[in-house]
Amino acid sequence: MNTGWVVRVCSVVLLAGAGVACAKDAGTGLPSLKIDPARTAVVGLSSGAYMAGQMQMAYPELFPNAALVAGGPYGCAGGELTTALGSCMKGEPALDVDALVAAATKRSTDGAIGALKDLAHARVYLLHGKNDALVAPSVAEAAARFYGQLRDSTPALAPMQVHDDGERAFAHNLPVAGEGDDCGKSESPYLGHCGFDAAGEIFAQMFGAAPREASTAAGELRKFDQNALRPDGADALLADEGYVYLPPDCLAGKPCGLVVAFHGCKQNAEAVGEAFVKDAGFNRWADAYDVAVLYPQTRASFAPLNPQACWDWWGYSGTDYDTRDGVQPRWVVNAARALGLQ
Repeated sequence: MNTGWVVRVCSVVLLAGAGVACAKDAGTGLPSLKIDPARTAVVGLSSGAYMAGQMQMAYPELFPNAALVAGGPYGCAGGELTTALGSCMKGEPALDVDALVAAATKRSTDGAIGALKDLAHARVYLLHGKNDALVAPSVAEAAARFYGQLRDSTPALAPMQVHDDGERAFAHNLPVAGEGDDCGKSESPYLGHCGFDAAGEIFAQMFGAAPREASTAAGELRKFDQNALRPDGADALLADEGYVYLPPDCLAGKPCGLVVAFHGCKQNAEAVGEAFVKDAGFNRWADAYDVAVLYPQTRASFAPLNPQACWDWWGYSGTDYDTRDGVQPRWVVNAARALGLQ
């Protein structure tokens, strides 16, 4: 972390009378930014894709836009690990999308998740590889049908944009720019050099055409204390430290968007180091779009059973894991609020 560079940038900003943007929360290490609530999104790979979908549905007023890479529909597991490992990964038995839409609609009416009307102008991008042997393409297609049926059954959601991108040949990984022999493999750190910059496409799908060219990342990747953000002191089953990427313009006090990027299973920093937070491609596009990127980190455990450090999309953190009361969703909201999202 180049702290000297940050001090110099903040000193300039302070002299210009805009020092609030560089203020650091003494408890977390996160800066207070001028977050534009109209430019937020959640993205994720695999278990991170399920987590992104859960955040979108639980808190659509904060995160209406979502990009899911190799993930299925909201509510898929229904709190059952056996369902998660079967229908929600292998597609067998086939998912009942009608039932999932009905359940989500009822949950919204009951207040367990957010109001569906807040998804009216949502952008949803579903990216999945034809060669994915871990999460079957049929599962991702079920996610596309889920959003389409949710939109069709809720008149207020007519403007929702859903883009299903499932014709690319890659395995269970996040495609990155450059060519390599790992595109057709599912191996650590699960970044496949497929000649396709998924991060760039995700930003374009979430926020439109890039305002300027993306080159190398020129901002700061900073660690922060995740334990300081525990909701009501509850353990969210996360690692001690997370990461946040801060583009130069965001640090300088300009309005800034926010993307929360959820890693996949076995893709947390303890498992792959900083490969995901540095090499997935999000940071240089964050500079181009003036969007901060929050990289929360899970931790592996055996009690509760989560040895691969997955995000909770089947209930290891409690029965309310995919609702507004879930401990991990509430933690994410705390982190977003600490960064300045109102």
